This record gives sequence, C-alpha cells and structure tokens, in this order.
Amino acid sequence: MKHPEIIKEILSNKILDKNQLLKLYLEEDLSVLMQTAHFIRRKIHPHNNVGWIIDRNVNITNVCTSGCLFCNFHCSVNSNKAYITSIEEYKQKIDELFAIGGRQLLIQGGMHPDLGIEFYENLFSSLKHFYPELILHALGPPEIVYLAKKAKIDFSEVLKRLIKAGLDSLPGAGAEILDNSVRKKISPNKCSADEWLEVMKEAHKLNLITSVTMMFGHIESKENRIEHLLKIRDLQSIKPINAQGFLSFIPWPVQNTGTALLKKYKKIPHITSTDYLRFIAISRIALHNIPHIQASLLTVGKNTAQLTLHGGADDLGSIMMEENVVSATGNAHRVKIEEMRKIIMVAGFNPILRNQAYESF
Repeated sequence: MKHPEIIKEILSNKILDKNQLLKLYLEEDLSVLMQTAHFIRRKIHPHNNVGWIIDRNVNITNVCTSGCLFCNFHCSVNSNKAYITSIEEYKQKIDELFAIGGRQLLIQGGMHPDLGIEFYENLFSSLKHFYPELILHALGPPEIVYLAKKAKIDFSEVLKRLIKAGLDSLPGAGAEILDNSVRKKISPNKCSADEWLEVMKEAHKLNLITSVTMMFGHIESKENRIEHLLKIRDLQSIKPINAQGFLSFIPWPVQNTGTALLKKYKKIPHITSTDYLRFIAISRIALHNIPHIQASLLTVGKNTAQLTLHGGADDLGSIMMEENVVSATGNAHRVKIEEMRKIIMVAGFNPILRNQAYESF
C-alpha cells in the first residue's frame, strides 16, 4: 500500500480532492484500489446483486454533423448509405425486443441537419401510441443542444417538450471527455463540455433519470479523466434533493479500429484490462454520490467485466440486442440473455434484471 493515509480517509467517509485521487490513480497498487472500491460498493449495495438490462439500441439516422473522429458509423446527408429509421422499422424492432422480454428502447442520433424537434416529438409520441409500455431511454445532451440551437429555444424547453412526447430518461451519451480542448480535437462539431453539463443540470431539475458516460484512452490525459469525474460529482451534488439525477456512471475505452482518430493520432496506446480495472476502481472511489458503476461488457469483454465486479462495479449494462456505433469498429462483445446471467453468476453474484431506473422486475 503506497498511500495508507488516503485509504484511511476513504474508509472514514472523507471525500477526496483532485490531488488525492490522482495520487491513488497513478501510484496505488491495483489490488489496493480494487479492494477499496469493492468496500465502497458493498457499503452502497450490501447485497450480492449485479444489475443487467435487456434493451435495443436503435439509431434514428446514420446522418450526423458532429464529425467525431472515433465514429465509423456516421455519413453525410448526401451519402448513398444515408437512412432515417421508419415507423414500420421501429415496430418490427420493438416487437422483437418485447418478444425476448425487453421493454426499453435506447434511441440515439446522429444529428441530421433536416430533423428538428418536431420530428422527435412526433416520433416519440407515435412510438408511445403504438407501445404504451415502451420505455424511451433516448438521445443525449449533444442532441438536446443541437435541437435547442436549431429551434432557438433553451435546453429546458427542449427537454420539457420531449418529456411530454414520451421521453422517459436521458442517457449520458456524448460525454466523451468533459474537457473542451480535447472535445474540439475529437468531436469538433459536438456540444461543449459546459453545454453537456448544463443540459444535465436542467434534466435534473425536471427529475429526469440520467446517466454519465466517459470514452477514454485516446488523446486525453489521466488528469483529464479525474477532472471528468470531479465535474460530474460536483453536478450531482447540486441536484434538487428529490431528483434522481445521475443513477450510473459508464466508462468505456475508445474502440479505434479503422477510425479517423487512429489515422490522425497513430500512437494511441491500447487500454488494457489492467487499465480498465484501475479506472473502474478510481471511479467508484471518486463518485460517492452516484449509486451505480456500470462496466462496459460491450467494449472490454466478459473476463474483464467479471473482474470489475470485484473492484467497484455493480452492473454490466445491456445485452445490446442491437448496437451499431461500437460495432462499426468490429470490436463489440455482445452476449445473449442466458450468457449474461452466467457471466454474473460465475463471477459470484446474483444477476438482477432491471429497468433504466434500476428497478428490478
């Protein structure tokens, strides 16, 4: 143990500052980090349960103006590959989702130059009309910012209109790294870090269930990663008392195969299993006020995901009945229902099927 004084403060329920977190992250033994994170996880969740969910990730369109260097999925509006998912296609996908026991549809962009807020209102209300039991876990702060600017209204108004149309919760998509200098390089046309945080602040005022992601392992520094954690911890600390706020944090390593990001920045080091376990652990240690840490089985695979359950994580997310963006790099680790249950049980935990509000059923 390299920093017993910091570990002692954690065990005494002290909130660590940036310098303390950086010291632990950069210098502490992985075994100590994982044991400490697991101790905290057990305090928050004394049971032996691990959550998972059945959902389907459908892209509204593959047309996007964000210009993200890590995305192989998007195309221009004039591309012969461009599409907008039709209502009939949604119906088929939702019927298939319901048939295997899922109720949640994760709907995300791109940001299509011809699609404004009225399109999304009509889409959400139509889907809820045909499927009243459907849970719409949809869009993310970048789309909210985009729609607000397009309609010349504020973020809160966009959210209120989408909630009225059927939005149930707002994913923490598009966070990448919450540092503007990094974002300008990897996602030049996406919302700023400040705008991302402001959307979530407004969402919390409206008591929308939200989550946070982080895509790391590209051009950011380790200090950027810790600052990302502190920014979301600080935002969570000012949410209205009765608001649910951020229910989970989901960090995932960038998938670089064939991306413009890798072509531009050729010396991007691969995030190893050890790197991922270390970051999951420091996330659980830092984020005392966010209840769930979700490991990204989709990007790290089952063996690493199982280990995270002994180092701070208490959730493995979705079986991802459909997923397009990560899969476009050829690196997705998708699993079926029984396999997800087995992965959790073999790791020594009880698999608990949940919804996006972390309610079991």
